[in-house]
Amino acid sequence: MTATDPALTALAQSWCALSLLHGRIEGHVERTLQTHHDLSVREYSLLNVLSRQHSGPGGHLQMKQVADAVLLSQSATTRLVTRLEDRGLLSRYLCDTDRRGIYTDVTEAGLALLAAARPTHDRALREALDEAAKNPDLAPLVRAVEQLKLPAPTVPAPAIVSA
Repeated sequence: MTATDPALTALAQSWCALSLLHGRIEGHVERTLQTHHDLSVREYSLLNVLSRQHSGPGGHLQMKQVADAVLLSQSATTRLVTRLEDRGLLSRYLCDTDRRGIYTDVTEAGLALLAAARPTHDRALREALDEAAKNPDLAPLVRAVEQLKLPAPTVPAPAIVSA
């Protein structure tokens, strides 16, 4: 294959379309969450991921797992946790069984904000997809996203969130 191979060109065009769709969706959701709830997409995602933790076996996430879930580096995730903690939306405490470990939980205020923001997030996502579906280059991707049947998110194996 050469750089001008039609298969590579088509693949590159498909990748560009997927990137465009992602950018449009994330941009619209970001603006909407910021306007209505003073939350970024990453902040919303972090609250959402951490809200699924529980105190039973496997209930807490390691920072790497959190970082992977919100598509950030561990250091960026730690800074994000700190910002949300400063806003009173998250709290950290030492693990009872490993004093080196720190758990991060969503506070009542964080849960309330997440509950208020979830319908806004979902509506903005729907709006962005509906708008993108009007573009013939993006419509097949929108249909593909709408047809995905992913399993419900679960909390991974037992772990300690280290900040």
